[in-house]
Amino acid sequence: MFKILTRNKIADCGLNELPADKFAISDSEASPDGIILRSYVLPEEELTPGLKAIGRAGAGTNNIPVDSCAEKGIVVFNTPGANANGVKEIVIAGLLLASRDIVGGINWVQGLAGESGVAKTVEKGKAEFVGPEISGKTLGVIGLGAIGVLVANACRALGMSVIGYDPYISVDAAWGLSRGVKKAPDLDSLLAESDYISLHVPVNKDTKGMFNKEMFAKCKKGIRIVNSARAELVDDDAILAAIDDGTVFCYVTDFPNEKMLGNKRVVPIPHLGASTPESEDNCATMASAQVREYLLHGNIKNSVNFANCELPYVGKKRICIIHRNLPNVISPVTTMLADRSSNIDNLLMKSKGDFSYALLDVDCLDLGNIGDEIAKLPNIISVRVI
Repeated sequence: MFKILTRNKIADCGLNELPADKFAISDSEASPDGIILRSYVLPEEELTPGLKAIGRAGAGTNNIPVDSCAEKGIVVFNTPGANANGVKEIVIAGLLLASRDIVGGINWVQGLAGESGVAKTVEKGKAEFVGPEISGKTLGVIGLGAIGVLVANACRALGMSVIGYDPYISVDAAWGLSRGVKKAPDLDSLLAESDYISLHVPVNKDTKGMFNKEMFAKCKKGIRIVNSARAELVDDDAILAAIDDGTVFCYVTDFPNEKMLGNKRVVPIPHLGASTPESEDNCATMASAQVREYLLHGNIKNSVNFANCELPYVGKKRICIIHRNLPNVISPVTTMLADRSSNIDNLLMKSKGDFSYALLDVDCLDLGNIGDEIAKLPNIISVRVI
């Protein structure tokens, strides 16, 4: 029986992915095999011995000590694409809010409460909130993952000309992209052509603060920017300066902070991108299913700290090994198996950065204490025999 700790309210449809005869679910388990959470900030001290997997019901994992987990042999999963439609819809709303001063107009009308002749006042004053249609304008989509592809395709359907830029686009994402979306040869050309920009890249050492003073200098004058990805992609001081000098007409951010408030050219949305019941259900279901598959069968899909590694179970026993990405780590294991007259029916090993993961399906039921022996080998981090 695997023990699962929940660290946020996880949708029942997700937890139903964990069969009751194999999983015990609790919000107070002290020594879990797996943790499923959403936004809960997981401290290092909760990486207890025996913890094998963490499922993040969402895309970002900045609330989890991912590097420490890798060192301890804990696989961290996220749920890319599960909330993509919800975020896509907030981006479309953001594009409209950036183009038409709907928020300003609503606030103005609300301020007329108690006055007479509101209808006439509205007709006289509405011109102050006029803005252009998005149809026929050019949208630059930076990052063509699950969300970026949906945004690009939806905006093509709304009549926009769409340019996409992603040097790391996956084959699956490319297959899903509308033929009408143009490929930008580089980021500079996208910035020069776009009337609107939508950001869909993760935060890392290469992208943090990517929209800075130098980047804004390459943008078309009066550009409108929607950021539903991460706050850290945009330098706060640089975009406020770009708003002041007219480079940026409007900035819609799903990640407001103190600096963003009080500026009428900033539309601060309270991180609503994935805040839909459908997204929460999808993320919970996906995270739970990934944790279940890893704990029961050793398969890894959508991990942020280990490579994807999946094999159909074909043997009598499966050995799952997390180890350092170094030469000659697995060969002693094959020798141990040969000494037990056990044949390897299937083997798959994948690496990501400093770590590797190996699945070995063998034809022998009686492996003795091979798991303990493998654990003593150099550069082995964790071993499970399923």
